[in-house]
Amino acid sequence: MSRMPRFHLAFAVDDLSAAREFYGSVLGCPEGRSADSWIDFDLCGHQIVAHLDVRRERGDAARQEVTNPVDGDEVPVPHFGLILGWDEWHVLAKRLQAAGIRFVIEPHIRFRGEPGEQATMFFRDPSGNALEFKAFQDERRIFAREF
Repeated sequence: MSRMPRFHLAFAVDDLSAAREFYGSVLGCPEGRSADSWIDFDLCGHQIVAHLDVRRERGDAARQEVTNPVDGDEVPVPHFGLILGWDEWHVLAKRLQAAGIRFVIEPHIRFRGEPGEQATMFFRDPSGNALEFKAFQDERRIFAREF
């Protein structure tokens, strides 16, 4: 395969309308196929699928939160997201701030001056699923261990 494979991620939500608004309008993910119980979204060429789970209470994922300390922050686990280009990350951060998104971890630079230096931010979708979007000024440093 000559291009990087695309990932597919299915996750539970408690409100498809709220998921459609958040992923479609706030994050800008084009909608693909859908049914009464799920919606496909195009997250920068990757397929993510919001599946309705009527057993969940609104925001239930947040109440069952597990965190892991990373560079002074309590990172929610599990989480998913993307590594964006440096400029794209800053545009998204501003768009999320303008939309009034409440951050779990505010946009900032993590591991400053270290091999893994990156811009990062964490926030939740309306169902409580944690997302991280990050960026590296030098993408060759994504898996770097040392300078």
